[in-house]
Amino acid sequence: MATDTVNNLFEEHRSVLTGVAYRMLGRVADAEDIVQEAWLRWSADDRGNVREPRAFLVRITTRLAIDRLRQAQARREAYVGPWLPEPLVTDFGPTVPDTAERAVLAESVSFAVLVVLESLSPLERAVFVLREAFGFPYAEIAAVLDRGEPAVRQLAGRARRHVEERKPRYDVDPTERRDLTERFLAAASGGDLDELLALLAPGVRLVGDSGGKSKAPLRVIETADKVGRFLVGIAEKGVEGAEFRIRELNGAPAVVVLADGVVDSVFQAEIRDGRIAEIYIVRNPDKLALLSAE
Repeated sequence: MATDTVNNLFEEHRSVLTGVAYRMLGRVADAEDIVQEAWLRWSADDRGNVREPRAFLVRITTRLAIDRLRQAQARREAYVGPWLPEPLVTDFGPTVPDTAERAVLAESVSFAVLVVLESLSPLERAVFVLREAFGFPYAEIAAVLDRGEPAVRQLAGRARRHVEERKPRYDVDPTERRDLTERFLAAASGGDLDELLALLAPGVRLVGDSGGKSKAPLRVIETADKVGRFLVGIAEKGVEGAEFRIRELNGAPAVVVLADGVVDSVFQAEIRDGRIAEIYIVRNPDKLALLSAE
């Protein structure tokens, strides 16, 4: 197979490979490393006998991601405080015009789903990602994982039940979510406790990820009063030279806080029944470096 053809085939499928790797690992940098390694393996030999390049490349990428995930799980046991995924800029572009398909892809990279996926085994996670996010047939997933199709169906059922049991149920119109995010930004940045309490659900949870490398709660904060007062405390302390922007991250609007042009933190709210039910804060600088570099 000519070099140009090899390159073009890989680039044609790069977005799918990156999507699989990110959903498996929850880290943009790790996903990019996996895709680069997949490229090296793909380009190392003549691929003229590969009849299904997409399936072949997904197989390489998934197996590399499973190996990386097994290594990462051991490290995450020693992680300081709650773990959240690395924020991902999501722009599914014109290649995904269908609203339903966009919704599936957006949900599959949401913080809520990715946090739940952390509790799956690497094989369960691979099956869930390939089946639920990308719609791969069971037979193709079986070939990717070198497992029998009945075993793959069993893994898929177990993973789906696990996710459905633990994933918070959020079903909100994108316009409403954007509006509530803007109101949340105004109230939180202004230290307006009354407005925050009006926006927060009574049982709201705030989850912060600092990795021990910056200031963030080491435990989940619960109830509207405690979360509201925590956010007001942040506003009172302030961040010198802070700028606030709303960007689409992980399939939904998020508040990005910049200090002197560098991303300091990311806030994202999950909405249920018209109120904020969950707030995720990422402050680990390792997980914000790529956003700062854009």
